[in-house]
Amino acid sequence: MKIVAVTQARMSSSRLPGKVMKEVGGKTLLQIHIERILKSKRITDLVVATTSQKEDEAIAILAESLNINVYRGSLNNVLDRFYQAVAPMAPDYVVRLTSDCPLIDATLIDEVIDAAVAARVDYCSNTLEPVYPDGMDVEVIRFDALATAWKNATLASEQEHVTPYIYKNSDFMHGTIFSAKAFGLASGNYHPVRLTVDEPRDLEVITQLVKALDMDKGWQTYADYYLSHASIRALNADTTRNEGYSKSIKQDNL
Repeated sequence: MKIVAVTQARMSSSRLPGKVMKEVGGKTLLQIHIERILKSKRITDLVVATTSQKEDEAIAILAESLNINVYRGSLNNVLDRFYQAVAPMAPDYVVRLTSDCPLIDATLIDEVIDAAVAARVDYCSNTLEPVYPDGMDVEVIRFDALATAWKNATLASEQEHVTPYIYKNSDFMHGTIFSAKAFGLASGNYHPVRLTVDEPRDLEVITQLVKALDMDKGWQTYADYYLSHASIRALNADTTRNEGYSKSIKQDNL
């Protein structure tokens, strides 16, 4: 079974420009992110999907130096960029990851893949019921479903954020086009934990976690440390989750 992971990366972040090339512990966030993904036992290939903008040349160079495939495409139509990155490979499943999640957990990635395959669904994610930390988002998509979304998604929010057309039209959301499964926790709720990087204060959180725990721990170790250290939690606990998607929804309605 061919399972290709695609991680999106670009330099033009509005709140923290060039964030994926910021360094923590002597490595860029993108390198930490890639090296953690490569610990997956289920992924057969990894592609960094960046843009054709000149400023993203640095991302392509870094990925290639790590022997990772690179696809360069549209800045704004991320769905097209994502689809084109994997279409020549025609995988069975595609795993969507984003490079603003430097501490993404390979074991968690594999668990979501296994759940998707076992349930034989078009879409499986730990974001449908958001009990995992922000920054541990994993979406597993059957390639045929991705192709359907690529052909039919028209809203800016659907094209910019890749998967809304799929989960909005899934049986999880009372739709009829796709089947979906929520991947949740057996117990507990880590929704308040923010391990993604969108702003300078998020970068400070990751810096402190890596300084205290290094770069090789599982997601729960980082999350528990975050929750047990009020000084770290206070840095970004009041940040709105999925703010970018909310802005895109507003643009759809203009």
